[in-house]
Amino acid sequence: MNQTKIKEFLLLGFTENRNLEIFLFVLFFIMYFLTITGNLLIIVITLTDFNLQTPMYFFLRNYAVSEIGYTTAVIPKALINLASGRKTISYLGCMSQYFLYFFLGTTDFFLLTVMSIDRYVAICHPLRYTTIMNERFCMLLVLLSWIGGFILIVANLMHLIQFPFCSSNVINHFFCDNGPLNRLLCGDTQMLELIGFLTAVISVLGTLTITLVSYVKIISTVLHIPTAAGKQKAFSTCAAHITVVTIAYGSCISVYIKPAQNDGQNFNKPAAFLNNVLCPLMTPFVYTLRNKQFQNALKDVFDCKMVSRKI
Repeated sequence: MNQTKIKEFLLLGFTENRNLEIFLFVLFFIMYFLTITGNLLIIVITLTDFNLQTPMYFFLRNYAVSEIGYTTAVIPKALINLASGRKTISYLGCMSQYFLYFFLGTTDFFLLTVMSIDRYVAICHPLRYTTIMNERFCMLLVLLSWIGGFILIVANLMHLIQFPFCSSNVINHFFCDNGPLNRLLCGDTQMLELIGFLTAVISVLGTLTITLVSYVKIISTVLHIPTAAGKQKAFSTCAAHITVVTIAYGSCISVYIKPAQNDGQNFNKPAAFLNNVLCPLMTPFVYTLRNKQFQNALKDVFDCKMVSRKI
């Protein structure tokens, strides 16, 4: 095959219909705005409310930061392309998008796992919770989550850029995802695809296994609580996290944890949209609707604003 030095890529996106592109622009913009606003609210509330100065909300704050970066890696460029009608992205922009998208997505899963470990210690070892989940240990867990995501994805990126691209620069997606990108590479990409698949297994299925084991132990402990009120309180502290875990892992596994298809041309764009836009959007709503501590913190903020306005 002819090898070409690619300077930019053409993103096919969702459609060629201009009216539909405008509709998608409005939809993407609203969802992106709500995602950023909601996750910023989590960051601000967990920083300012004294009652939320606990390990669980420290991890949640880092997760919200990662979610903002994760969706920002893709959506602003998609919005620009939808608004302008252009569908191009530079080579450097594409590689940067690829790295940030997978780095922050991987970090998300590590942080979700850390949050499940936190819930396990809180419910299964309540008397030792403050000793185990001390500030230094929490900082270490968060640092390892960010570093682990970085190392896993930078290794993939370094391997990817070793390959030359063939004559085509058309990416059948709305962002620089690994599947469509791999289709444009010249040479034998089986090893690259295997590395990507193993990375996904480690970062997604590996962390999911730890999370599931944590919740099996949590459920076993909760079932031995004698009172119904005690059981309900224990489960309520995990409800929001379980919901986020289900959405995040479900959407990601449907997109990435599967062997490469032979035709490989029809990538699951709706599932990718769900994974990149809807999941980060759901996090603030889930923690607002399912977490009483967070609800009380929000209520205190709004009550303070109402009092200040009256004064």
